Amino acid sequence: MKPFVLLSTRAEDGPADEEYALFLRFSGLAERDLIRVRLESGPMPHFDLDALSGIMVGGGPFNASDPAEKKSAIQHRVEGEFATLLDDVVARNFPFLGACYGVGTLGVHQRATIDRTYSEPISVVPVTLTDAGRRDPLLDGMPDTFEAFVGHKEAISSLPPSAMLLASSPSCPVQMFRVRENVYATQFHPELDVDGITTRIHAYSGYGYFAPDELDLTLAAVRRAPVAHTGRILENFVARYAR
Repeated sequence: MKPFVLLSTRAEDGPADEEYALFLRFSGLAERDLIRVRLESGPMPHFDLDALSGIMVGGGPFNASDPAEKKSAIQHRVEGEFATLLDDVVARNFPFLGACYGVGTLGVHQRATIDRTYSEPISVVPVTLTDAGRRDPLLDGMPDTFEAFVGHKEAISSLPPSAMLLASSPSCPVQMFRVRENVYATQFHPELDVDGITTRIHAYSGYGYFAPDELDLTLAAVRRAPVAHTGRILENFVARYAR
């Protein structure tokens, strides 16, 4: 099988390593079949898409809607690299699944409106499929409404005509969308479990996702309801595109 690639932007080793382990677990891939690239540590390599099965993107601390002067040199580099990669990915309709930061990358590429209108605190929310989502093969076997982990300062407030809306939540209208047939992004985290999001809550406690005195409330919020179905999206992605 041709390998998949996981692109990561997490600078902290603990959350980055756990993210990779979770993508392995829920996708069913072995380490030899999922190449991890940590973009915060160096430039994105050139990918021969003909040698790959697909590309996945994890979450991260970057916000596409931040003013340019507030973005680090690393973020500017990573955004430029994603723009170049997605030119090729979208043109070739190549399998791509961006989780959380995927909205910032693919959304920007497709000229979606990304702002702070529909930010969501770290929590569990009900996500509901659209009619198109119910028909989409990547969401095969998913309930019409399922619980998912979220936590983001920005979101898409308006999708362009090039994108198909697949899922929404009450507080965030764009939770998942598709471009062409094979290029996907989710706002929620399909790769997370309770232990994984607990690690991130502690690791990013000073990043402005919640107030310093809200740590216990945030930890309780991610235990509000069980999250049992989202990993199937990664399983479906691998099953559909492994080659």
